[in-house]
Amino acid sequence: MKVQILGTGCPKCHKLEANTLKAVKQMGLDIEVVKVTDLNAIMNFGVMMTPALAVDGQVKTVGKVPDVAEITSILATEAAARDTCGDGRPIP
Repeated sequence: MKVQILGTGCPKCHKLEANTLKAVKQMGLDIEVVKVTDLNAIMNFGVMMTPALAVDGQVKTVGKVPDVAEITSILATEAAARDTCGDGRPIP
């Protein structure tokens, strides 16, 4: 799983990055965290307000700094979706 932190470097962007790193560490999953600071790249996500959080290119939050618990919930939902056959059954 790849998590993208979209932001130009403002204090809220740094807080989102810190919260995301804490959530990833708490979960103990193999998650790549990437900062995207280029304005054109951010706009390619369809984001017009930062900070934003994306998971595998899908924007999950925009214009706010979710707390660690909310980020953990987002990541857990995404991880669970990857561990199923598409119908809720675990991958054998």
